[in-house]
Amino acid sequence: MKNSFSSVKKKIISRHIINDETNKKRTDINVLLNRVRVDKKRERRRKILFSASASLGLVLFGILVF
Repeated sequence: MKNSFSSVKKKIISRHIINDETNKKRTDINVLLNRVRVDKKRERRRKILFSASASLGLVLFGILVF
């Protein structure tokens, strides 16, 4: 019984101990730059889509009213 308790205790403690090797992350500047480019493209597409849908909505509203 004592043996199983100590093994369970070790497992619980090992979950909460922070391992320095796994927490260190290395970021590549090219990955960050590519992410910025992709985000700019997405934002541009969203703006164009919003403008097109707003224009279409105004045109349709104008047609229905007049």
